[in-house]
Amino acid sequence: MTDKNSKNDDVELVIITGMSGAGKTVAMQSFEDLGFYCIDNLPPELLVTFLDLMIKSHNRMKRIVAVMDTRGGDLFDSLIGALDDLLRMEGVSSRILFLEANDETLVRRYKESRRSHPLSPGGLLLEGIRKERHLLSELKGRARSIYNTSDQHPRELREKIIAEFSTSTDDVFTVNFLSFGFKHGMPIDADVVFDVRFLPNPFYIKELKPKTGLEKEVSSYVLKWGETQMLIDKLTDLFKFLIPQYKNEGKSQVVIAFGCTGGQHRSVTLAEFFGERFHDEYRTFITHRDIKKKRS
Repeated sequence: MTDKNSKNDDVELVIITGMSGAGKTVAMQSFEDLGFYCIDNLPPELLVTFLDLMIKSHNRMKRIVAVMDTRGGDLFDSLIGALDDLLRMEGVSSRILFLEANDETLVRRYKESRRSHPLSPGGLLLEGIRKERHLLSELKGRARSIYNTSDQHPRELREKIIAEFSTSTDDVFTVNFLSFGFKHGMPIDADVVFDVRFLPNPFYIKELKPKTGLEKEVSSYVLKWGETQMLIDKLTDLFKFLIPQYKNEGKSQVVIAFGCTGGQHRSVTLAEFFGERFHDEYRTFITHRDIKKKRS
């Protein structure tokens, strides 16, 4: 299949299809990390209507992924007929990504998940797999990209999709530096938590108490101490090692949290410091969970 030449103002459409159990869920999640709007198992006729709305809309989504497979039953039969219309639509740049795996791998994955195959809900698993492979043969022939995931881990599939479909402006991996107060509870979404309550506390300085680590007077006070500078040096070395490991593992983000008593002074200062420190190396965000909460 030869795709149309893509234009900058075109809606980019990727149709994910292929064998059940070959990794379509992982693929869709990977596209979501790239900023695509993902639709799972929408009837082909409705997809045409949806794309038409996107083309005519001023505030349209430019990158769309549609997952279409045999789970749609009779609706899947209409995909072949609608495919030519999709690929000929003006203002849409379309391509098909086909995922497959060998029979042995698919059988093993289904047995591990204890799910039934959509084409053999009460019959032999291998029979359903072979029937699906036959039904998908024409779509496979139209696909521009064919991935065999038999020997791939989910992380490897994700990396392959990012390498092929990301643009020069995509920055999938993010580092979020979070401040919080222990008195308000531990953050449940943090990957790593550092307790910085051992650092000198501006709370006990009358003129600093009502301020936060976002203000120069407070951050200068926290950062001036030798133990703070020693902590910063050691954490900088740790983060230079640790963050790339999370990225290489296939994570789309890592949340590094700093906690002090109330989440106003010390934790805020350090989250701001490291957010700025790694800004040039990673796409960073800084979140202060409890900064607006008053301390009793």
